[in-house]
Amino acid sequence: MEPMTLGLLILGLTVLLILLRMPVGTAMFLCGAAGFVYVVGSVEVLLAWTKNVTYARLSNFDLIVIPMFIMMGQFATHGGLSRALFRFVNAVLGRFRGGVAVATIGACAGFASVCGSSLATAATMGQVALPEMRQRGYSPGLATGAVAAGGTLGILIPPSVPLVIYAILTGESIGKLFIAAIVPAIIAVVGYMLVVMLVVSRNPQAGPAGVPAALVEILRSFIGVLPVGIVFLVVILSIYRGWASPTEASAVGVFACGLIAALSGELKPAGFLQCLLGTAEATVMIFVILLGADMLNAALALTNMTHQIADIIVSSGVTPIMIILGMLLIYIVLGCVMESMAIIMLTVPLFFPIVVQLDLFGLSPQEKSLWFGILALTVVEIGLITPPVGMNVFVVNKMARDVSLMETYRGVLPFLISDLLRIGLLVAVPALSLILVKTM
Repeated sequence: MEPMTLGLLILGLTVLLILLRMPVGTAMFLCGAAGFVYVVGSVEVLLAWTKNVTYARLSNFDLIVIPMFIMMGQFATHGGLSRALFRFVNAVLGRFRGGVAVATIGACAGFASVCGSSLATAATMGQVALPEMRQRGYSPGLATGAVAAGGTLGILIPPSVPLVIYAILTGESIGKLFIAAIVPAIIAVVGYMLVVMLVVSRNPQAGPAGVPAALVEILRSFIGVLPVGIVFLVVILSIYRGWASPTEASAVGVFACGLIAALSGELKPAGFLQCLLGTAEATVMIFVILLGADMLNAALALTNMTHQIADIIVSSGVTPIMIILGMLLIYIVLGCVMESMAIIMLTVPLFFPIVVQLDLFGLSPQEKSLWFGILALTVVEIGLITPPVGMNVFVVNKMARDVSLMETYRGVLPFLISDLLRIGLLVAVPALSLILVKTM
């Protein structure tokens, strides 16, 4: 069998098994192992390679940031930090039309800054924001749409686990990726808030104005959320300014979030055990996917498919920007049927070698790496709210049982339009993803 044909067969079978709901890591590992043995012709070589790569992968010091950032999110979830964030933003903005929905977006952004998970952000903020919007008479579509869309911010706002995974797959600096994500994340937050304002301007009944909060209530809620802001600044600034590595900063963040949660009285012994268990489960899931991706990438490397595809595309005469747009279209299609982590693991090893060879706006290889990483994750996040999968939509709709799934999808449609406009802006102006990296 021709190497290119074998590589495409391995990749196609992997995608098929994932679509059939086989665990992502298992599908990658099985297909990769089968291809590896087919090319090498020896199971013993496969076992020896697996032993060595498993140790090399799991002994990587940089991987410590993954369980650390996950545990930060667990402490934030079980320690009541989400409620504190929502109370503060709602106290400031709840008096305006659509203010609670705007507050939800802002609280999602704040919670994502200490959580790093889109699904966790949507699930946690939905428990806090949906009852409040239902009580004030918000339209079901706007209420559920705002929570589902706001949850997607967890994939981009640092510290983000998908950003860490991208950095590990490409050998990129975690700190620089975090810096590069700030401006696109701000654009995303502002874009979502503008969507809410446009919706309520056209239909004021969709988001009625609330009663203005007293100054004392605003100050009290600000004091309650201040520790969260301090944790974010300490963790992110220590990475940006070079005071600590991402691993060291994540350890400080875990300790600070755990301490805040404990002092607030929200984190009980049972909740602490749930935090440990949730961290362990999520970490194992990610590490298994990483090992599966290593196996799959090894098999594809033996077929030399990646480099052959890169050479074909680069020499095809198609303009570099059209190649990038084609990749983004693939991301959008895959996002409709696959989970975001699977998309990142499958596509980045294939697309990244192609991107660094393209002549794009005169960018250096590292600038292309940072820009494409932010761009790819921005597109992947769309998959969290697009049919037929849309994991964030399912999570939020499960909490709002009186709202139909179609109504929630209609509610997220304006936010999807905002996402598409933001992607176009990031493609046309790479400086938006690179300006802070160059400055700092």
